[in-house]
Amino acid sequence: MGPDETMQVALVAREHYINGKSRVDIADELGISRFKVARMLEIAVESHIVKFVIQAPSSVDVDLSTALRERYGLHRAFAVATPNDLSVNVREALGKVTADLLAEIVTADDVLGLASGRTLSAMIGHLDFLAPCDVVQLAGMAGPVGQTSNAVVREITDLSGGRPHSIYAPLIVSDAATAQSLRQQPSIHDAFSRFPTVTKAVLSAGSWVPPESQVYAGLMPDERNDLLNKGVRADVCATLLNEFGEEIPALQDRSLAISLEQMRAIPEVIVVAGGQQKTDALRAILRARFVTSLVTDARMAERLLDAP
Repeated sequence: MGPDETMQVALVAREHYINGKSRVDIADELGISRFKVARMLEIAVESHIVKFVIQAPSSVDVDLSTALRERYGLHRAFAVATPNDLSVNVREALGKVTADLLAEIVTADDVLGLASGRTLSAMIGHLDFLAPCDVVQLAGMAGPVGQTSNAVVREITDLSGGRPHSIYAPLIVSDAATAQSLRQQPSIHDAFSRFPTVTKAVLSAGSWVPPESQVYAGLMPDERNDLLNKGVRADVCATLLNEFGEEIPALQDRSLAISLEQMRAIPEVIVVAGGQQKTDALRAILRARFVTSLVTDARMAERLLDAP
């Protein structure tokens, strides 16, 4: 291709890709057919006059994210690069991406549901903006002070100006009668009544083998062992799952939390989890078929993709 043709191709490419002109408009201005314009644009790419750079966030692996989304039938997936497998670094990296995602997709018309977890607590530190939507606590209190679900709800609504609907009660109580009585308390009843209105939810994952779960930590050793023998490998809120993603109905009567059926009814369920220890748990949770979006680390994404 000689210098004159090169200049013409470059001119057409500039008008189309930089100045935003249509092929028809360029054809009219240059007195050539739109088919020739189309061919010149093809030549511009083939001859490297035009080069496309897809600039994704530096922390997100696009190929892994795409493969993860397609493999598990997700709406969104983010495989986040982390400097190493240290839990604190993984939580901070996932928390930042989750915060940026919520700032982007949550509107004032949404009802946002939240549970507890150290990664969700890390998310708060990276959240600079959130639309002023209602925020519903999806599970009772568990975990260290400052990382409970009501603490997460309070901090988010303090930032956004949205209305909180909190559950000021433990996640798991001693018996079904106590749980039923607590559910009738006005503020707790209000939160439970709003579960069907939730449009977007952000949840964490609890692992049982190896143990990294607020539910696991809150149970007595004998009960833990009994549930492990029944096949529990993961939990979300107070829903217990085996390795196949099937629910093991053991804690519903004693828990103050959204049910699996209610989670499946939420249009957008974002699970945020990473780290070597949670591999089997996250695989089980994905098999339960209620997750629509996933934020995880790149090493976890590779392990999930390697699974049969």
